[in-house]
Amino acid sequence: MDIEVNNKKYELIKNYKDAFDKEEFLIKCTDYFYDYDYIVGDIAYGKLRLKGFYDEKSKKVNKINNFKNIDNYLKKNCAVDCKYYIVKKC
Repeated sequence: MDIEVNNKKYELIKNYKDAFDKEEFLIKCTDYFYDYDYIVGDIAYGKLRLKGFYDEKSKKVNKINNFKNIDNYLKKNCAVDCKYYIVKKC
């Protein structure tokens, strides 16, 4: 599924437990996230949180926002077995 936010295009690459809600994503995805290569949306207690990540080849990448650490982020910073999705900037 392709998504467009203010002329920025994203592709839904993972949708665990059918978490993705396009309308909610469009509301939450502000210009703060436009620079990131990936955005993770996790849902706990009915609330959506977004977190940006960079591709490991990006000059802006560090340990905290490296895409290869998404599994770590989900295990340590999100509710156990929560719904989540990952979108990738096209």
